[in-house]
Amino acid sequence: MNKAELIEAIASDAGLSKADSKKALDAFITATTKSLKKGDRVALVGFGSWSVSKRSARTGRNPQTGKEIKIPAKKVVKFKAGAELAGVIK
Repeated sequence: MNKAELIEAIASDAGLSKADSKKALDAFITATTKSLKKGDRVALVGFGSWSVSKRSARTGRNPQTGKEIKIPAKKVVKFKAGAELAGVIK
């Protein structure tokens, strides 16, 4: 499902116009992004939670040449599915 399909699904399920659904989705994405950028955790009970995790620097290997390369430390976003979502997927 891409963004346009998600907007259409939200509009039909919630009885909103596509324009209002797009505004709501964009607001959710913006608020979530800002929160994660501050290092906060975003949780939707039953659905899941997003958090920022630090990944330490490590040594990797270039698959084409086999030469070792240094991969720098960075922050990554992690998603953990909630109990309800995990139960539906099984």
